[in-house]
Amino acid sequence: MTAAEFSALLLMTTAVSFTPGPNTTLSAAIAANRGLARAMRFVLAVPVGWSLLFVLCAVGVGSLVMAVPLLRWGVLLLGVGYMLWLAWRLAGSAALGQADARQLDVGFVAGMGLQFVNIKAWMLALSIVAGWIAGRPDWLARSLLVIPLMIFFAFASNFLYALIGSLLRRWLARGRRLLVFNRLMAAALAATALWMLWHAVRGAPGAAA
Repeated sequence: MTAAEFSALLLMTTAVSFTPGPNTTLSAAIAANRGLARAMRFVLAVPVGWSLLFVLCAVGVGSLVMAVPLLRWGVLLLGVGYMLWLAWRLAGSAALGQADARQLDVGFVAGMGLQFVNIKAWMLALSIVAGWIAGRPDWLARSLLVIPLMIFFAFASNFLYALIGSLLRRWLARGRRLLVFNRLMAAALAATALWMLWHAVRGAPGAAA
């Protein structure tokens, strides 16, 4: 991989990883409600799940999913439904620890699974495979470079958001601040899910331009 290619990959992964999305939103919300230690299970699950997803895309499964409308819409609707369910659970949590009772406490397995129903994660993995991996004679060496790089970015971005959420924890415990925070996080999560659905409908064959 040339220096120019690597620089382009770094720019893209930095922009995608640190902008708010379903993973970073959940990392911040779990840490704010349950503390940094409880959020770490989800933070660690994201890079592991995404790496497995990337391997599937690299061997052609991702292209198959995107090419078959039933599979693509199945992934999309499962992801949108799960994120809206989490947003609904989060929106009513007004006290520290209450989100656990409302099943917001997304653990390692659920965090990994979320990557497989996140259509944005599929598109990112496919974009990297198409732009930096597929058809290259050194595809294996490139993959071995990309995977640890993406693991680092996925961990670093989610840890940063979780750290911010945990640092706000004491401040959020006063009055109705936590309820407002949770509803803002829920709105961001729901907006991301609905944006993914809208984008898919707009891009579907026969959709209005």
